[in-house]
Amino acid sequence: MTSLAVLLTAAALLVLAGSGPLYRMGLVGLAGAFGLMKWGLYVGLGALVMAVLAVIVAATRGSGMATALIALVAILLVLAIPAMLLRRASRVPRIHDITTDTDNPPAFVAVVPLRAGTPNTVEYGGPALAAQQRQGYPDLAPLPLGVPMSQAFDRALAAARRMGWEIVASDPGSGRIEATDTTAWFGFKDDIVVRIAAMPGGSRVDVRSVSRVGLSDIGTNAARIRKYLSELKAAS
Repeated sequence: MTSLAVLLTAAALLVLAGSGPLYRMGLVGLAGAFGLMKWGLYVGLGALVMAVLAVIVAATRGSGMATALIALVAILLVLAIPAMLLRRASRVPRIHDITTDTDNPPAFVAVVPLRAGTPNTVEYGGPALAAQQRQGYPDLAPLPLGVPMSQAFDRALAAARRMGWEIVASDPGSGRIEATDTTAWFGFKDDIVVRIAAMPGGSRVDVRSVSRVGLSDIGTNAARIRKYLSELKAAS
């Protein structure tokens, strides 16, 4: 049983870890990649059952416990990542368009042609989407900066570059920065627009981040906005 548990653990790891790279290389579609993850999870659960049985058998026989425990720990580690993703997905709203200004979201211009043919549009979902965001991410809000718009723009652009985003457009006159960020595992393309506007006593920075594919972003866009605003605030 221990050998079977190890074999199934290796198979689960291979399938789970390979789903992202296979999608990035264009060898499978999004549905295929998620299907691989699902089957990898099934195989992993099978490995978990085998590992638990191996521990029970080892305890009964009084031998082989160390190997059985190693197999059990290994499959638990393999299953930890999809388990964390599922847990995170269950705790956030199933949306993929996040902004610091739900009343007047920053508009995309330059990235629109880059999103041609992608499932998700840049049209904002209106009050229904705003309500879901407020429930899931009540902390997201514009960032005020106590500097003129021109200085705020320079800082915002520098922060975007430090984030590693691909800058698509930067227009100081309109206070608009557009960029694309690529996720590490699946290589999903998410687009960001930063809007800097003058306000009494300084400037206001708003950010919007939208996924090109997928109904739920499992919190990725909100986390990106938080990290960016934190970076910008720390540099101010």
